[in-house]
Amino acid sequence: MSTDAEIRWVPVREVGEVRMGKQLSPSSKEAPGQHPYLRVANVYEGRIDLSDVKTMGFSSAEREVYGLRPGDVLLNEGQENLRMVGRSAIYTGEPGAFCFQNTLIRFRPGGEVLPEYAQAVFVRWRAQGVFASIAEKTSISHLGGNRFGSLLFPLRPLSEQRQIVELIDAVAAQERAIEVSIAKHGATRQAVIGQLLGSVEQEIPLVEGLAALEVGVASAGPEAVPNAGEWGVIRLGSVTGGTFDPTQVKRLPDGIAPRPEYEIQEGDVLMVRVNGSVDLVGSVCVAEKVPPRLMLSDLVFRLTPKADVFVGRYLSEVLATPIVRLRIVSRFRGTSGQFQLPQSELRNLPVPFPELDAQSEICQVLDGFDAVLARERAELVKIGQLKQGLMDELLAGDGVTVRL
Repeated sequence: MSTDAEIRWVPVREVGEVRMGKQLSPSSKEAPGQHPYLRVANVYEGRIDLSDVKTMGFSSAEREVYGLRPGDVLLNEGQENLRMVGRSAIYTGEPGAFCFQNTLIRFRPGGEVLPEYAQAVFVRWRAQGVFASIAEKTSISHLGGNRFGSLLFPLRPLSEQRQIVELIDAVAAQERAIEVSIAKHGATRQAVIGQLLGSVEQEIPLVEGLAALEVGVASAGPEAVPNAGEWGVIRLGSVTGGTFDPTQVKRLPDGIAPRPEYEIQEGDVLMVRVNGSVDLVGSVCVAEKVPPRLMLSDLVFRLTPKADVFVGRYLSEVLATPIVRLRIVSRFRGTSGQFQLPQSELRNLPVPFPELDAQSEICQVLDGFDAVLARERAELVKIGQLKQGLMDELLAGDGVTVRL
């Protein structure tokens, strides 16, 4: 590979064409020549999502200017999240099938640059915070075509670019294979629990199996992390991932006194009761590895099962199954801005009720799947670290500066 001294540092605009997309306007929505275009919502890191594509008017001349070709690299020009500015993907579709909006920047590589190599550089720049460091920071952070085009690009011989791309692709292939295996095991796990519950004939209202159903203390306030020895309150992120995340906590708001009776205990079953996203309300998990002095939020239910009715782990699992999840969603109240699950509706929720021994057996079966999934996820993390390290090593030396 080239040394730092052998790499040519050339402004991005000199190794390819940098262009902003067409600005969306009210008139363009009704103008003749409606044509599909891509926007920020379509461009993710390494992939383009075509599930929600909009149209606006493009003249034949504009289609020539803004039409996409295979090999074009699209970057998010503006994002609310500063770290997401510059997120990029390569367009691989038919020539001219899509145009692009000015929320994206198009980089069309010249003859000296492989699209895959350019995108690998852009991915690294985003990870290093290069794009964040030059973005114009307002309510929406903007990368800017001129600022992006002024970044100094590490231009290497095409043969070296191919070697770098091949090595990164080889590791990425391992990463994808593990992701496919995780998805397969996850789907099998879901099917198995569905089969196991399908043979359960009896159901009871949830309230009959609970010793307590509680809501915690007010959580609105500063987002600061509690200092050592201070009381904290969980964020919704503690619950919404499906497994308890003890790092998603914040300091107890001023004026709220610690309530030891609301301190979260190992094995508590927690459920999100209110959120702006319909997908998050009803999310459930079992609290594990709970730090001391961590309180239940007013956005979360704590379900304490009766020991002679429900195994806590079983209860958490059954509440997350598709059939019970549909019942939970049907009980939501609120509007598109805020959904909530009333306590009275949750109390009356019908829940499959096998004998305790059968609940324990179901949990043991799921433990086997979870052990496999845990190993694969750990392997995926290692592969991701290897991939990042490989990119850092192969693309090292790019102490990026801007030439204005």
